[in-house]
Amino acid sequence: MSAQRTIVIVGAGFSGTLVAANLLKSQHWAATQIVLVERAATVARGKAYAERGYPYLLNVPAGRMSADSNSPLDFLNFAQERIPDATAEDFLPRELYGQYLEAGLLDAEVSAAPHVEFQRVKGDVCGIEPGKGAGYRVQLADGRQIDADDVVLALGNPGPADLPGTENLGDHYTSDPWSGSLTFTPGETVLLVGTGLTMADATMAAAAETNDQVVIHAVSRHGLIPPSQTQFSQNTCKADIASMLRAASFSALTLLRSVRELADDTERRGGDWRETITLIRNLAPQLWQRLPAREKRRLLRHIRPYWDVHRHRLPSQTLARMNHLRRHQKLNVYAGRLLKFEVVSAAEAGHTLDANAVANTSAPRRTKVRVTWRPRGEDTLQTMLVDRVINCTGPDYSIRRSRDPLIRSLMKQGLAVPDALSLGVRTGSYGALINAQGHAAPNLFYVGPMLRADHWEATAAQELRGYAERLAGYLSAPVGRMPAVASA
Repeated sequence: MSAQRTIVIVGAGFSGTLVAANLLKSQHWAATQIVLVERAATVARGKAYAERGYPYLLNVPAGRMSADSNSPLDFLNFAQERIPDATAEDFLPRELYGQYLEAGLLDAEVSAAPHVEFQRVKGDVCGIEPGKGAGYRVQLADGRQIDADDVVLALGNPGPADLPGTENLGDHYTSDPWSGSLTFTPGETVLLVGTGLTMADATMAAAAETNDQVVIHAVSRHGLIPPSQTQFSQNTCKADIASMLRAASFSALTLLRSVRELADDTERRGGDWRETITLIRNLAPQLWQRLPAREKRRLLRHIRPYWDVHRHRLPSQTLARMNHLRRHQKLNVYAGRLLKFEVVSAAEAGHTLDANAVANTSAPRRTKVRVTWRPRGEDTLQTMLVDRVINCTGPDYSIRRSRDPLIRSLMKQGLAVPDALSLGVRTGSYGALINAQGHAAPNLFYVGPMLRADHWEATAAQELRGYAERLAGYLSAPVGRMPAVASA
């Protein structure tokens, strides 16, 4: 390598942008080149904060969305320059948050030290191979190569796993609602598979675009819809942290009981159960790492759906709108298991279309999807007819199933390994990738939601901000920095 040190960041969504911004603001011991590679035309957006036809809202109030842990109201101050009456408790547009991240990166770039160079590269990274010394060679799909001393993988959320039985649905099926433009047609009936935050987003967009002239069915195993966010303080929840950690060391059930007791105690004190969820979220890495392996599996099988639905909550106005749609039978939520999808003709489905209707682009399709499913707790099968099926099950973190050429290349070389529970990638300190031999790579790192394999909570801005800041601090340390090590 040359005297100049090169750090390549693959992916310019939330995590990659924050690593780049924090590196640009750091004190570097030598001439440093920071290269941010992104396949999309814009940086700092990713799928979460991209410009879209519908103004999707953040699910966290503005006062808790700062990208800088040292300036908690940084995003709110940015927002108020554009929306003067915005408050810390407002749920603001995600597109605005993308603008905020872009502005923060630009500010960091123009104020960087003279010996720190920043380069943005538009391209698709398809492979990373060991290079000379301890570095790596980053390969782009168009044939370009970048030699790097350190590589940070900030790949964002993977798409959802494909639903079994949807292979022959053609354009009746949307495998990933965030992979392109999601549009809806007045008069259509849609099945949303999953009842979490993605379902809520799709429902809000569908109702707005069609002026409520749409019927939505939403199905998940438990039929749970996230509750609303509320304004609350952290002054009422009084937890014995040591007791919580001991409970996690014993079993998932013991931990669950401790959390329920704490939530009940918090509400008896006049507080909000959401305070308890926030406290447990902050403790999540320690709790997760103390759970025995068999208890982690039990938590995932029995407790995870209930944790997820209480952890990932909705703006109150979103939930109110969804309840309005449910009262008017425009949104129907079921608990059950999907068994079969069949494309059938409109005639077979019991529909007749005249020539004028066929010519009308807003008319029902010539074919429908017959969905066979079993309600939870029942033996009798039921069917429904829909125009489209949209996969809203959320990201699939199992890298064994990944079709991403970069992920597959890293696994084939043994540079990245999946965790036993299919939650992401194995990492050591500072997000150093664990290789097939169980060693932490000294110069290859991951930051993003697949850190949940070792930390459990790694999807929200608060957690990812912390991981990005710590990694940037480590990478900007002098040459004699302590090596990254594998987690216990």
